[in-house]
Amino acid sequence: MKQTTLCGIVILILVMPLSGCTQNSDTQNDSISEINVPTWDIGNFWLYTFSTPDYSDDTARLVVASDTEEDGTAYMLTISSLTEARRHAVLNHNPFLGRMTHDGLSAFEDGVPQPVLDFPLEVGKNWNFMLFSMDWSANVVSLNSDLAVIHATSSDGSKLVYSFDSNIKFFSTFIWTDSENVEQLKMMHVDYGTGHTGDVYFVRGGDLFGDTWENDGPDFEVQDSFFVNGHPNDGDWDEMIYFLDANCGGGSSSISLTLRDHMSASVLERIWGPSSSESGTLGTIAYPSEEYTLTLTFTGDSYLRLLVAGGITQSWSL
Repeated sequence: MKQTTLCGIVILILVMPLSGCTQNSDTQNDSISEINVPTWDIGNFWLYTFSTPDYSDDTARLVVASDTEEDGTAYMLTISSLTEARRHAVLNHNPFLGRMTHDGLSAFEDGVPQPVLDFPLEVGKNWNFMLFSMDWSANVVSLNSDLAVIHATSSDGSKLVYSFDSNIKFFSTFIWTDSENVEQLKMMHVDYGTGHTGDVYFVRGGDLFGDTWENDGPDFEVQDSFFVNGHPNDGDWDEMIYFLDANCGGGSSSISLTLRDHMSASVLERIWGPSSSESGTLGTIAYPSEEYTLTLTFTGDSYLRLLVAGGITQSWSL
């Protein structure tokens, strides 16, 4: 009986320090009150799905290609697909491609770094920034040892809800909802890694033309024009990038599109007949030159959206 009691005391003494260590460890994890800016390395990559009103669940791999931008104060965040880089240039849907500062992972808008994240991230912290040509007021609403959740609002009622994950060193989610409660961008993390190899791209874009036409009545024709200037800082465009959606109803519905350069040479032609459609088409026009003339004809029930941007392509081999 005494031996049993003695053994029990010995076991209790041995277990008590282990229990104490476990409790201290949990307390330390819960006590972390801020997340500091991480350091990125060339070859770090993040795989995301992107959803917008233009398309859904498009997958893109973002890759750190350089850490010497802006006189050694910024990274260059690129993409592993040239097609996706061009899509970004014409749709401007991914604000986090291009330069990102070392000291705050700030994205550049109109040449100015914008603190979408304001490190160190702490619960209750407030700050302001510009993104998507809108002013935002941000607040860290929650934080644990790995994840900070941030809400931002604009004066028109638009919302950003995003989370920064210290384990992957970037966003785990980023959702932009406009004032009419339409999701303009949903960015969801899928994978993270290091040591990416292969060619990566960034296409610096600039809007040249954009319009939408809807017809449900008499036939009509549109003629319009736009002039192509170079990028304000980086010179002539390498190419023009276009994005279009088209849809024709039944009966005699139709659309014709012709884009001509200043020499009257046709550089883009499309014809859609009854009950035909085309959605999210991306294409390029080589060697932009001065003035372009657009001619459109619509009959019956018809819809067309056309966006045109200039693009300058940069590439890196990792």
